Amino acid sequence: MLGKLLLLALAIWLLVFILGQYRRNMDRAVGRGPEAQDMVRCRVCGVHLPKAESVALDGNYYCCEEHSRQATQ
Repeated sequence: MLGKLLLLALAIWLLVFILGQYRRNMDRAVGRGPEAQDMVRCRVCGVHLPKAESVALDGNYYCCEEHSRQATQ
């Protein structure tokens, strides 16, 4: 009888341990996603791109140098 109780306690402990490891791994995986970035729209072609990758000129955003030049002409 004591052996069965020990085996049951071991099985429960093992289940709790495995589920805890799984939960920690899932929390880490969710936290590794890319950070959200502000998006802007090119004034010439209308494409949306991250603000950090855009060309800013006079308060307007462009997807490339060529479009920023076109807008100033």
